[in-house]
Amino acid sequence: MKITREVKTAILVIAGVIFFIFGFNYLKGENLLDSSRIFYVVYDNVEGLTPSTPVTVNGFKIGNVKSISIQEDQSASLLVEMVINHDYTFSKNSTAELYDTSLIGGKAIAIVPAFDNAEIAKDKDYLKASKKSGLTDIVGEKLAPLQEKIEAMADNADSLLVSLNDVFDEKTKQNLKDAVAGLNETIVSFKATSNSLNGILTENKENISGTLNNLNHASTNISNLTDSLSTANISEMVANIEKTLASFNGVLTDLDQGNGSMGKLLKDDDLYNNLEGATLQLEQLLQDLKLNPKRYFHFSVFGKKPNGYDADQNQVEDSGLNVDVETSQN
Repeated sequence: MKITREVKTAILVIAGVIFFIFGFNYLKGENLLDSSRIFYVVYDNVEGLTPSTPVTVNGFKIGNVKSISIQEDQSASLLVEMVINHDYTFSKNSTAELYDTSLIGGKAIAIVPAFDNAEIAKDKDYLKASKKSGLTDIVGEKLAPLQEKIEAMADNADSLLVSLNDVFDEKTKQNLKDAVAGLNETIVSFKATSNSLNGILTENKENISGTLNNLNHASTNISNLTDSLSTANISEMVANIEKTLASFNGVLTDLDQGNGSMGKLLKDDDLYNNLEGATLQLEQLLQDLKLNPKRYFHFSVFGKKPNGYDADQNQVEDSGLNVDVETSQN
């Protein structure tokens, strides 16, 4: 049987259409020869997700994003249709997580399986949506508080500058200028004083050197004296001092106990009373001698003996205490 040209042309056209459809779907991530499954997930914002973006599990590609469309419920939510070409099964409670694929941008979807022994997800099921913070989001989260602090610091700095402008008025500025000028004069005066001191030190260099030599000599003498004291028999000196102190303590003990003449003089009450009585009698004798000297001394020109008196001033025949003093005239 001979195939006509028209049949050949029809076969080529049909084959071309089939290959076109197969290639187009393959480029979209669908393989018409495989049994694939469709899953849906709803996001508020896909942030750069595009069709044909990979769908992965733990980094392994199991499908692609087929299409992204806006839902007609006036919520502006985005419906993402995913084609899963792999036989991998997961729970219907699993999550479709949107994440960054690189630092410069790009999004992909990762299936985060839920191991909760729930029902297996089937074709045309909806999965839970989630979003993993990317580097840009993390930097934004970190920079937001820092930005607030920087703004607060800027406001404080502005207030500080305003306060400084209020403080540093013309009078204050002039006072600061005067203070700086006074400080400059002080530095000049200090420099002149330093030069004077340098001149004095230069002129008295020999005297200062001699003084230092004398101090060195005195230090040497003190060192020699210290060496002499260190070589002296200090222990023998201390022993002699202790012996002397012991003897002195013995003397003090004897005095305290009334031993010896000094001890009896200090402790014997009878001796004290006798001395006190003798002192009283001597005082009375001197008083009587002063008032009645004739009782003890007699001045006679012709050798007549005076009459004696007793202790009660009664006259007696003779007194052995009278002294006759004869005088003669020429």
